[in-house]
Amino acid sequence: MEYTSGAASWQKVLRRLVAGLLRRGRRRRPGWSIGVPLIAAAAGLLFTTTATTAGGTALREDRRPQLTELIEDRRERVAANEERAATLRREVESRTTDLADSDTPIKEQQERATENLAVAGFTALTGPGLTVELNDAPQLGKLPEGASNDDLVVHQGDVQAVVNALWAGGAEAMSIMNVRVLATSAVRCVGNTLLLHGRVYSPPFKIVAIGDPGALRAALAASEGVRWFRNAVENYQLGYSEHASTVTVPAFEDSTTLRSATVPE
Repeated sequence: MEYTSGAASWQKVLRRLVAGLLRRGRRRRPGWSIGVPLIAAAAGLLFTTTATTAGGTALREDRRPQLTELIEDRRERVAANEERAATLRREVESRTTDLADSDTPIKEQQERATENLAVAGFTALTGPGLTVELNDAPQLGKLPEGASNDDLVVHQGDVQAVVNALWAGGAEAMSIMNVRVLATSAVRCVGNTLLLHGRVYSPPFKIVAIGDPGALRAALAASEGVRWFRNAVENYQLGYSEHASTVTVPAFEDSTTLRSATVPE
C-alpha cells in the first residue's frame, strides 16, 4: 500500500470518522463519548506514523538494489584509493631516487635497499612454480550422506595448510588470488569467502608459489592438513588441483605498517 495523500486529506477523514462515532455514541451510553475521541486520536496517530514511515513508497519495497549500489560504490572508492596510493608510492620512489643520485652515502643505502626489494616482496617475480586451486563442492540440491554444509566449503584451515606447506617446500614467493603475501600476511575466512589485506574473495581460491615444483608437491603430500582436504575432495566432491608451470607473482602493494608486535623471550 502507498500513502501519497497530503495532511489535509487525512484531517478530513479523521473528522468524518470522529463525527460518525460521536453521533452513534450519543444514542448509546454517555461513557462512549469519552472513549471515542481517544480511540480516534490513537487511530490518527497510527495512520500518520505509517504514512511518514512509508514516505510515499511501498512498505514492502525491496531494498536489495540500494544495498547492491552501496556495495558497488564502496568498491569503487576502495579501487580509487588504491590507485591513488600506488601513484603516491611511485612519486615517493622517484623523488627518493633523485635525492640518492645527489648524495653518495644515500645512494649506497638506496642500492642496498633496492637489492633487498625482491626478498622483501616489493618486486614482481617470475619463475618455475606451482599453482594450487581449492574450490567448494558443487550445489547438488541434496547433501551427501553424513555430510553437513560445512563439509562442502573451503575453510580457513584448508587455505592455511596449503600456504604453510608451500613455504615449507621452499617457496621463494607466493600470491593468493593474485595478491602477494608476505610473512606478515594473515589468511582469514568469513563464511566461505577469503579475507586478505582488507579485501574479500570468493572461491575458487588460487595460490601460486615460485619454487621447485617437485619439492613443492612433496611438501603438499607430506602436509597432514592438505591430506585431510584431499580426503574431503574424494568424499564430498570439493575441488583441488595442482599445476606446475612458469608463474608470475606480483609485487606487494599494500601497507607494510605493523599494527602490533611482541618481543620474543
